[in-house]
Amino acid sequence: MQTTRSKELAEEYLRLGGKRLAKIDDNIVKIRHWEDDTPEAEAFWQKHIEPLDDKRRVEVVTHLPTINDR
Repeated sequence: MQTTRSKELAEEYLRLGGKRLAKIDDNIVKIRHWEDDTPEAEAFWQKHIEPLDDKRRVEVVTHLPTINDR
């Protein structure tokens, strides 16, 4: 099974201890960030995910756990 680049980024972010959650409502995708990331996850987010254009960042966020998963 082939994995997309956005899924790989999300999985690596989570593996590093990332805590951001996706909020998806009526096809509007946002990030919720109540708990601090590990320093490694925060650095990864800033280097690899934050610089992406909005469309690609949304693709990554949709692979994160959602607030409904809590």
